[in-house]
Amino acid sequence: MAKKQEAEKELAAKNAELQGADTKVVKDTETIESEADSTLIDQIKSTTWSTPEGDFDWDADEKSFGNYSEAERSKLEEQYAGTFNQINQGEIIEGVVVSINNKDVVLNVGFKSDGLVAKTEFRDLPELKIGDTVDVFVESQEDANGQLVLSRKRAKTQKSWEAINEALENDAIIDGFVKSRTKGGLIVDIKGVEAFLPGSQIDIKPIRDYDVYVGKTMEFKVVKINHEFKNVVVSHKVLIEDDLENQKSEIVAKLEKGQVLEGTVKNITDFGVFIDLGGVDGLLHITDISWGRIEHPKEVLALDQTINVVVLDFDDEKKRIALGLKQLSAHPWESLDTALEIGSKVKGKIVTVADYGAFLEIIPGVEGLIHVSEMSWSQNLRSPQEFLKVGDEIEAQILTLDREERKMSLGIKQLTPDPWKNITERYPVGSKQTAVVKNMTNFGVFVELEDGIDGLIHISDLSWSKKINHPNEFTKVGETLDVVVLELDEENRKLSLGHKQLEENPWDTFETIFTEGSIHEGTVIKVGDKGDIVALQYGVEGFCPSKHSVKEDGSVLKVDDNAEFKIIEFNKENKRLVISHSRIWEEAKEEARKEESNTRKKDAKSASNAVKKVKDSVEKSTLGDLDVLAQLKEQMEGGK
Repeated sequence: MAKKQEAEKELAAKNAELQGADTKVVKDTETIESEADSTLIDQIKSTTWSTPEGDFDWDADEKSFGNYSEAERSKLEEQYAGTFNQINQGEIIEGVVVSINNKDVVLNVGFKSDGLVAKTEFRDLPELKIGDTVDVFVESQEDANGQLVLSRKRAKTQKSWEAINEALENDAIIDGFVKSRTKGGLIVDIKGVEAFLPGSQIDIKPIRDYDVYVGKTMEFKVVKINHEFKNVVVSHKVLIEDDLENQKSEIVAKLEKGQVLEGTVKNITDFGVFIDLGGVDGLLHITDISWGRIEHPKEVLALDQTINVVVLDFDDEKKRIALGLKQLSAHPWESLDTALEIGSKVKGKIVTVADYGAFLEIIPGVEGLIHVSEMSWSQNLRSPQEFLKVGDEIEAQILTLDREERKMSLGIKQLTPDPWKNITERYPVGSKQTAVVKNMTNFGVFVELEDGIDGLIHISDLSWSKKINHPNEFTKVGETLDVVVLELDEENRKLSLGHKQLEENPWDTFETIFTEGSIHEGTVIKVGDKGDIVALQYGVEGFCPSKHSVKEDGSVLKVDDNAEFKIIEFNKENKRLVISHSRIWEEAKEEARKEESNTRKKDAKSASNAVKKVKDSVEKSTLGDLDVLAQLKEQMEGGK
């Protein structure tokens, strides 16, 4: 380097000397050019010019200037060429700062000319000074002005891209500066190249505020490069995951069932809470949070809360850890009053209502089931929601108690007297009662005489006269009905009731009115596939088969049509009346046909008798005429 600097100084001195000589030569040349028109070039060449060094030799080149031999000349040229670097366009080289002005930075790169770089490209180096070495990119060896064109920005960018590609290939870690926030993530400056850091790749836990990372220098791994669009995607999360994976293996290797660990609430879901155990996550299921019943984990825990948990189970391969919180405290059943036994009364709050019953919480963590059958003395099971709702504070009686299995069944109907005791005295067979319709089925109606006393009215016991297909044709839920007690089974708690029995059986009377063959007027109230339902007098309904509902003109009866019907079947036991409209006009036609037939027969007989008389009369007349003709013939023959 010292020799290079000495050579440069020597060259500078010679240049200065030559510049003075050049000035004189330029002036002399101007004189020569003015006289060139009248002077021959050979004369000019033969003219001796005075220079500071002596006479100027125009044929110095031909004479091997300086009287150097070819070997010496080659050696000198080689030495001279060695003072310059070989520079190629597109490569990155080092340059030394030789001067700095307001606009440019001048760099000596060991070339025949110094290079200029805009000062704005050094804004990241505010303390740049003469003598500093920097990397620059050779954009052009010579521009239109013969100037070497350099760029520090392109040198930085190209080196950055090389470093980024190398980091991706080698899965290496690279530093970057978080410049700003953008949609979905952050913009990171990696040695002058902008890269995108997605929000999901910032950390292993969800990030709520991206702005806290702006202005920080962080470590990243390059995960994707699009060379066509010069896009780079980096991740900080993978570095954390790599560390956590190592930590997980270490933590899981040391885990033991029953071990108590400290953790931080990382995430809360409907089914449980994820706890950060310092590098590995464990699941605290909702059922293991509290001995008492809770609807959501957030009722007990909050994000970032630090708690102690116990390891219930873990899987070495899948790195899954099951945690418990309630197990750190004694089970509430252990603190349950020892004086409680079957038959004891307890108070509590309803925490759950299901289709089959409700759960009563006596103390947090101790619950008893009240089955729907134990809510009311009624045999007609109803929905538990009709009796209880969540939050109700009630009293119940213990029906079963198993402290080892930690199970308890309760009842609330036992707190009231059993209404079935001495029921025969209150509801004797044959007595008339008033009941409320509670429910209906295809086969009958369930009614309630009093709380806990239910009875069934069979569909056949609703009406003497009407044919009922479903009880809802006769009554509806909530209505009051008068009933008669038909049967009572106290042991099995069954009560059979009737409604039609409030009246005498009208079919005894109907038997004398609707005799087979009698004709009655009726109205069609329903038309079916097999026949029509017809309302007759006295509230009786008859069934008219389809073939019997045809009118004389060939049409069929419709709803609300009034017509006459003939009783063709009366069944007292089954309360069945079969009627026919067609039979009336068909029989009338038959009678008319028979009458007409008889008339024709009488007329035919009379005609036959008359014909016979005429015939007899004709026969007699014919015989008499024959006698007269015979006599006349004889007379004629005699005359001849």
